[in-house]
Amino acid sequence: MTNVNPNKTYLKVKDHSVSKEMFDLIQNSKYGFLETFPQPASHKLSDYYKSEDYISHTNSRRNLFEKIYHVVRMFSLRQKLKLINPFSTEERTLLDVGCGTGDFLEVTKKNNWKVFGIEPNIEARSIANKKTENTVFDVEQLYKFDASSFDVITLWHVLEHLPNLEEQLLILKKLLRPNGVLIVAVPNHKSYDAQYYKEFWAAYDVPRHLWHFNKESISKLFVDVSMKVVKTKPMYFDAFYVSLLSEKYKSCRMNFFKGFWIGLLSNLKSLKTNEASSIIYIIKNS
Repeated sequence: MTNVNPNKTYLKVKDHSVSKEMFDLIQNSKYGFLETFPQPASHKLSDYYKSEDYISHTNSRRNLFEKIYHVVRMFSLRQKLKLINPFSTEERTLLDVGCGTGDFLEVTKKNNWKVFGIEPNIEARSIANKKTENTVFDVEQLYKFDASSFDVITLWHVLEHLPNLEEQLLILKKLLRPNGVLIVAVPNHKSYDAQYYKEFWAAYDVPRHLWHFNKESISKLFVDVSMKVVKTKPMYFDAFYVSLLSEKYKSCRMNFFKGFWIGLLSNLKSLKTNEASSIIYIIKNS
């Protein structure tokens, strides 16, 4: 992306979980989302994921926070399955990009989907392959699948991590069948919890999150590749998870009561504004 003016910074944000470095968030003039600036070189990006606290790459349950995360994740997996089932064809083919340790693929496989996953982290990929009979691959496999291979492609909190964003969208579109569905879940920087926590909002997660979306920017982005957002769904649990972590960054301690309250307030306000902490977008291929 080149549609930014580095002199116009929306917010300065710290990498709280790994490097402690500072980054700017700059608005993209074409689509309206925020970009992390500067973005790490591609060969250095993986260094920013080297943390035991990067919860999507582990099955650990070391503390109450992680235990709550995994309980909520099991509920969310059932909801995700209900979401994708109406879009299946006879083939029932699914690609989950950034599948982590493969829990979603395991659930869908047990429900008669033919599943494939992409996961760059070698440890997470190894765990996922044990659950899916070795159908999870490194990123290079994206370029090897046949065109029009999948009924549904999912990116659960993954799009914000992908470098070369426009190129990635074209690849995903190519892999979808005609009238196939792309399901994307991303944080929403227009939510109440984002506005409340500002530079401490955990969902900025720089520099692992390269892009920071809102509803308008997602729609514009996909129109450019001849795809259309046909429905959105709020992710209410994310407001609690993100607010609890944001409270830790802001106060240097885990304040469950305060984090829970801000998460609840964000969800209540989103009932009127439709600006949930995270949003699922159902995007139809043409």
